[in-house]
Amino acid sequence: MHPDVTEFEILSDYKIKIALSNDRTGIFCVKPYLEKGIFTELKDYNYFKRARIEYGTITWANGQDFSPETLEMKMEEANC
Repeated sequence: MHPDVTEFEILSDYKIKIALSNDRTGIFCVKPYLEKGIFTELKDYNYFKRARIEYGTITWANGQDFSPETLEMKMEEANC
């Protein structure tokens, strides 16, 4: 079972600082996903900043989300 996102902060350059329910924290870089399918809408930084927590992960209004498993596996302990 993967932990839920408990807090997040949108940073510059399409990065998200994440805190998980297992007390891990790190930085998740969204840039590698910005040219893929539904994620291209996230290039609009004003839209990107409107992320929210839903069902234990980070989501956006038009259906974009990253699974908690992806966030935990891909986030870096330090800035990426």
